Amino acid sequence: MTDVAVDQNDPAGLLPSAEEKPEELTEEKIQENEPEDSTEKKNQENEPEAAEGQAAAGDVYRYIKEDLFTSEIYKVEIQNLPKYIGFNDLKKFLNKHGINPHKIKLLGRQKFAFVTFKNQEERDKAMKAVHGMQWKSNVLSVRLAKPKADPILKKRKQEEEADSGQPGAERNTGSQEAEKEEEEPPSIQIANAVTPLWKVPYEEQLMMKEKEVEGVLQKLAREIGNNNKAMLPWLFVQKEKHNKMCCPLEAIRPSPLQTGYRNKCEFVIGVGADGEDRTVGFRLGKYKGGSCAVVSPSETTNVCSEAKRVVQCFQQFIRTTPYAVYSPETYEGHWRQLTVRTTRLKQTMAMVFFNPQKLQEKELEELKQNLGQYFTEGEGKECAVTSLYFVRMGQRTSAGTEDLPCEHVTGEEWIHEELLGLKFRISPHSFFQTNTPAAEILYSAVGEWAQLDQDSTVLDVCCGTGTIGISLAKRVKKVIGIELCQEAVKDAEANAKANGLTNVEFHCGKAEDVFPTILNAVVSPNVTAIVDPPRAGLHSKVILAIRKAEHLKRLVYVACNAKAAMNNFIDLCRAPSNRVRGAAFRPVKAMAVDLFPQTMHCETILLFERVDYSTNTDV
Repeated sequence: MTDVAVDQNDPAGLLPSAEEKPEELTEEKIQENEPEDSTEKKNQENEPEAAEGQAAAGDVYRYIKEDLFTSEIYKVEIQNLPKYIGFNDLKKFLNKHGINPHKIKLLGRQKFAFVTFKNQEERDKAMKAVHGMQWKSNVLSVRLAKPKADPILKKRKQEEEADSGQPGAERNTGSQEAEKEEEEPPSIQIANAVTPLWKVPYEEQLMMKEKEVEGVLQKLAREIGNNNKAMLPWLFVQKEKHNKMCCPLEAIRPSPLQTGYRNKCEFVIGVGADGEDRTVGFRLGKYKGGSCAVVSPSETTNVCSEAKRVVQCFQQFIRTTPYAVYSPETYEGHWRQLTVRTTRLKQTMAMVFFNPQKLQEKELEELKQNLGQYFTEGEGKECAVTSLYFVRMGQRTSAGTEDLPCEHVTGEEWIHEELLGLKFRISPHSFFQTNTPAAEILYSAVGEWAQLDQDSTVLDVCCGTGTIGISLAKRVKKVIGIELCQEAVKDAEANAKANGLTNVEFHCGKAEDVFPTILNAVVSPNVTAIVDPPRAGLHSKVILAIRKAEHLKRLVYVACNAKAAMNNFIDLCRAPSNRVRGAAFRPVKAMAVDLFPQTMHCETILLFERVDYSTNTDV
């Protein structure tokens, strides 16, 4: 599984929020937004006009007047969009007419979208081109959109008005609920946010997760029926046998550890809930909710003791420095994030994220030297950090960004782990499952379901450091891994060599670009694909390539979010068409594996097999 998406590193919801100002991107590309209701539009009706006329907007719009880029300044609203269009449809339509948006937010049910641009010229060009244009049977209209208020300043202003007794300043239900939450100790609030099931007995947690996966399989059964009529006789039998599900669901596999299981944690740095400056831990709430307070992870049950010790020592260090914490409200300050990775071999990697602002190189070098000395010779020595990195973050870079270069400060360049009797090295940005004992259960199940032999070729898509493919290599003729992160590919190649494997090869690139070519070149009587993609699932091009390659008969899909991967499942099973070539797959069996105790998340394995209409086995 790749580390591209932050969410994919954090299926348990443990990471600090990367949210900045409203309508702001954390990377230079358009991101699809989930459909929303009309709340945003209604709220914006009461806000001042955008762009040039912001002087009178008040402090809650201060952020758009700073000398920093924000897409809120150049935002338009496109109205009267055709029914049933999706994000990709709108993006292609705009690109076709020479319009390059920075971000698109499509509110499908209301038939309008917010589109932002990088500058006034591009915004004005889009308004002139799109306004009055006909798309299908609809005539589009465009107008300037209104910016969102800064959540922190808006909340502060509401509280000030409420305290002063100004008319109409009564606190809303959300504020009242927030006040109730604030009555609880911060440690309890963090536990509720990070590990929401911490009070639920573990057996009950497993039942809840199994029920969730059962619902996914029932929905998939309905979708298969809607999209592939030829499968209806088989589907009817499956639903009768398996409680309306499209396939049998095996009993959930529990995690060997229920506490302290996470081997990777990302901690934000900010002002503590107690007002103590330079606190390292988890945010009490999201920026868009009006909160930046940070609470120590000392009582968070899924964080291991080694990581907690590093947090405590690092917090002591930064409090001795003259550098302030970074503020997402003002974009000032330096300390931003601490990432800690640990292994069962008692190795620990720490990555310090720092915003240099206008500091001189000499100051930064001195800071890195002091940091290294602290963890090797000073009070931080007790943490036994075996690998220390320093990461420079830009003014607008979100925490957790995976493409930032890491500067090695001290110790080894990698940490090492053992999994299923094999050795693996792990680089700073490489993906490795966050719960190692449970990952062993997951990968063992994948190996059983893949039905491999010495003539098999395994395609390991989104392979990370190569854990799945390497664990299966001795059973098969060849393993081919595909991974986007270059660091992870280098790790995977080193891991194959360290384990004495010569039948494994890895390719770096986007799965949608690399996979079709590799798949077409494979000549083998038994080709099996194992995919372990980020939370959003595989790119549609990968699914189309899988469908088209008739010699690929079996697919094991590992989903960290089965609901988000639903479109992939549907496309694998839908009837052949001009777009989707090749015989359909059908789900054979499924199982949940709990890698994230105390949360609602789990991994789901689905085995798909190609439908063979030349036999009667499809019914």
